[in-house]
Amino acid sequence: MKIPFLYSIRNLGTRRLTTALTTSGMALVVFVFAAVLMLAEGLQKTLVETGSYDNVVVIRKASESEVQSGVERLQASIIETQPEIAIGVSGQPLLAKELVVLITLTKRGTDKPSNIVIRGISESSINLRPQVKLVEGRMPRLGSSEIIAGQSIAKRFQGGGIGETLRFGMRDWTVVGIFDAGNTGYASEIWGDVDQLMQAFRRPVYSSVIFKLRDSSEFKKFKERIESDPRLTLEALRETRYYEKQSEMMAKFLRILGITLTVIFSLGAIIGAMVTMYAAVANRTSEIGTMRALGFQGRSILMAFLIESLLLGFIGGAVGLFFASFLQLYTVSTLNFQTFSELAFSFSLTFEITYKAMAFSLIMGFVGGVLPAVRASRMNIVESLRAS
Repeated sequence: MKIPFLYSIRNLGTRRLTTALTTSGMALVVFVFAAVLMLAEGLQKTLVETGSYDNVVVIRKASESEVQSGVERLQASIIETQPEIAIGVSGQPLLAKELVVLITLTKRGTDKPSNIVIRGISESSINLRPQVKLVEGRMPRLGSSEIIAGQSIAKRFQGGGIGETLRFGMRDWTVVGIFDAGNTGYASEIWGDVDQLMQAFRRPVYSSVIFKLRDSSEFKKFKERIESDPRLTLEALRETRYYEKQSEMMAKFLRILGITLTVIFSLGAIIGAMVTMYAAVANRTSEIGTMRALGFQGRSILMAFLIESLLLGFIGGAVGLFFASFLQLYTVSTLNFQTFSELAFSFSLTFEITYKAMAFSLIMGFVGGVLPAVRASRMNIVESLRAS
């Protein structure tokens, strides 16, 4: 005979305090597990969404990022003549030669400095990034010491608001506009005229050349041509792949940290579940004996206790995920190890994280309940009834 599923649910309800304490411990572990995975996912999502699949980033070979790259003017001119480049409505190529450097700014309300990306842009830079929209002020005039700032910079850093002044490159720069870049890395950047920034930072070369493909399928042909050209020491990446690479090291670090912390915390949760289930077996010795006398097999009793333990894990996982989901309302900032600049991003909960967290909570329930369940299934009928 099989023991009804409602039997396991009823037994959890009769031990409300121990059930609540055990599920709370599991919920905390799942919360930590999900939070760290959401942090890593949010970082990767922010950087990947920064790029466009049809855009190509050309940087110096072996460079990990635009900050480390250098593209000479002659090389940029050669890239500019390639037939795969799309033409805009104005009849001009959708191509931008850009400069990327780092400066240090102080956060509002604190004296804590952080590295910020300064991007020198060309006339086509905005057209290449439809996700970027000016929400306040105006675009900087070419040939002037005017800049525009991402919303994240304007909110969090001194001198980043519209009408304010920043000093870097031995010049004063006036913020004349604020742009919204959505959930992308551009929101943590400051943009200005590329030629003026190159003069200010004494940089004779560009950091990168970015352009839109006229046909997405032509990327491979373009990549093979420029990377085999003896005049060039450049490599081409789809913009989405470029930004994905920027997040790999940091995301990997966060996941390793999260798994390490989760394993440590889960040991306590598993022990708690095991203690709870052992206590349940001890308190229901006569009940187990009665069920065995009525004809219930040891396998049925084993499954009944395992179901109880798995229910504890399921409830703990659901509660932990419920509270972890609210983290999506918060924006955090951290230093990206590969670019050495600060990046603001939000937690991101995905279906993959959800099922991983629930699977982990069920595993905790199973491991914590399997030994007590085996003990219950092997109890001697006579000794169990005598204990009553």
